[in-house]
Amino acid sequence: MARDRLRLAVRASPCLLPFVAMKAARVAARDRKGDIMIDGTDIPADDLPIPESATAYLLQEMQLYGYRPFEDEPDQRPLPEARLVDGAVADMFDGLVSALVDTRIEPDLEDLLWGVVNVFHRAIDRVERDLDDNEQAQKRMQREQDGSEVKSVELERTLAEGMTMIERRDTMEYFRDAAADQFRAFVHKPWLPRSSSKVNRKALTSAVVNSRDFINARKWADKQVLVPAGTRIAISSGPAFNDARFICATLDKIRAKFPDMVLLHGATSSGGEHIAALWADACGVPSVPFEPDWDKHKRAAPFKRNDVVLETMPKGLLVFPGTGIQDNIRDKAKAIGVKVWDFRHLGGA
Repeated sequence: MARDRLRLAVRASPCLLPFVAMKAARVAARDRKGDIMIDGTDIPADDLPIPESATAYLLQEMQLYGYRPFEDEPDQRPLPEARLVDGAVADMFDGLVSALVDTRIEPDLEDLLWGVVNVFHRAIDRVERDLDDNEQAQKRMQREQDGSEVKSVELERTLAEGMTMIERRDTMEYFRDAAADQFRAFVHKPWLPRSSSKVNRKALTSAVVNSRDFINARKWADKQVLVPAGTRIAISSGPAFNDARFICATLDKIRAKFPDMVLLHGATSSGGEHIAALWADACGVPSVPFEPDWDKHKRAAPFKRNDVVLETMPKGLLVFPGTGIQDNIRDKAKAIGVKVWDFRHLGGA
């Protein structure tokens, strides 16, 4: 309608032409501006982006980094799969061996591979210390129970943390055992810790339903792996007796008679006891080392160690050539009625 009125005005009066041109320019400019705003392509520079809400930020962080429970919260994430653990450990050993073999660093390869296994062994000790702290916390909370919901929830949460720690410990033991198998495959000798015990526990089941049962079951499980059930057979040998064929043949005969045998030995680094420890590891026979406490007993440490071995009341004692230490344990075993297989006459002390 506006354009029609302008055309009529131009026909009516030619002198209005400049005014009409200015009016038409304003209308065209206004139409162009309206078209731009309608298209939505012109965003004012002073408009700020809408800030994200706290929920949106939390969801973004969880997508980027994953969920991580706090230290005082039970971890609901799954444990690693056994096949993935085996593959990861095998890759670690393959990488080290392929990189260092046939190089000047090869003499250090055995120590490095031993250290890889020891990493998981030390991790087990760390989890064990945390588990000890958790057990003490449960005992304290048991004494503080007053029937309130707050104290009950705290105890339940501490119990859940303890169960998670047991699963972590068992997983680390699986890592350690898988790495020990790789160590045996590459070095051709069993992996043995330089301190503490190498044990393997089974995870507690859902039969553990309350805090007191949890603590008692843990103590019972630890006792079973540190003192394995079975027929205890002790062995004593001097460090210079190295007839591996005869020692292994003798132990094979004992095992045939007592299939559930548990080997007790003095943890010497050479000689018949060391050969027996290697035999036990190769045959899957549980073994319990009894190291002499040199710091406490000084020169009497081996003889005090003999007393500790005999306190377990073994079914029998194998005595191979050695020194007065072997004579001492043989005489004490005879005195308490323990059956003795005496091979000291073979010589080679």
